[in-house]
Amino acid sequence: MNRPDGPAGPRTTGPAYAVVIPTLARATLSDCLAALAAARGPQPDEIVLVDDRSEPEPGALEHPLAVLGDLRARTTVLTSGGRGPAAARNTGLRAVTTPWVAFLDDDVQVGPHWCDQLVQDLGEASPDTAAVQGVIAVPLPGERRPTDWERGTAALARARWITADMAYRTDALKQVAGFDERFRRAFREDADLALRVLDAGWRIRQGRRTTRHPVRPADRWVSLRAQRGNSDDALMLRLHGPDWWHKAVAPRGRIRSHLAVTAAGVASCALAASGRRRAAAVAALGWAAGTAEFAWERIAPGPRTRYEATTMAVTSVLIPPAASWHWLSGMWRHRAAPAWQEVAS
Repeated sequence: MNRPDGPAGPRTTGPAYAVVIPTLARATLSDCLAALAAARGPQPDEIVLVDDRSEPEPGALEHPLAVLGDLRARTTVLTSGGRGPAAARNTGLRAVTTPWVAFLDDDVQVGPHWCDQLVQDLGEASPDTAAVQGVIAVPLPGERRPTDWERGTAALARARWITADMAYRTDALKQVAGFDERFRRAFREDADLALRVLDAGWRIRQGRRTTRHPVRPADRWVSLRAQRGNSDDALMLRLHGPDWWHKAVAPRGRIRSHLAVTAAGVASCALAASGRRRAAAVAALGWAAGTAEFAWERIAPGPRTRYEATTMAVTSVLIPPAASWHWLSGMWRHRAAPAWQEVAS
């Protein structure tokens, strides 16, 4: 693919870079592209928008693309077949010709000086620096405590190597074969890539540019659906070993307590069915105590409205077995996955 100069003219300063945005054609895409088009500084040489819907609707992206203005001429739209953001980013990576590629999520909004700051970040990168991470800002309501979902989104501001705004050297990505497409969700695929890049001898540093990540609207079951990520944690364990949490500077999570609470609940039912009522009661007490502790941990820092408290109470009952199921199914599904070091050698 030839690199178009577009109406804004060819680049005159700074490292050449492309922008790759995987998308499901969500309503947030227009704001994402409008912020990119409005950002001051040397514009991207290429923009690759990767539609990752399994059955894209013809013309569905025409309205979001219209906000790009002059950058529309530099934009290519590809499809990746609904295989997840890792595969979508690889699809975009294969299309770019620049030495740097900046990945953005379709629900972020780059800052007004993002292009200037990105070029500065890339220009200051040492030859052994593979990637420069952007600063993620998550706006939270100021008039009340944040909900559980809002707190979870806010944690992205502290996440290491998050691809909501991450610029990589194209050569470094090719050296490690890009993103691992077994990660089918927007979860852990960025940490896995970063660990492989670091293992290959590169460095990753924090940049100065800022990108806004608003909290998307979500229904009350969003935390339950998020438990699918435990399957990805199981894959991380296989690829990077039992200390992958430490390597990835990621929170340990509650999978061990979820497994224990679920086991207590299952044991209580089994013991009751076998007529061992006292033992069943002890197991039920353990399940209730673990569930109550989990629910309060989620309710206490929040707004404590009736809706939020009810949602936290109900989902705190359902999350431990859901998390356990996804963890165990992931361990089984990825049981034969070799460690990354074995593949690399």
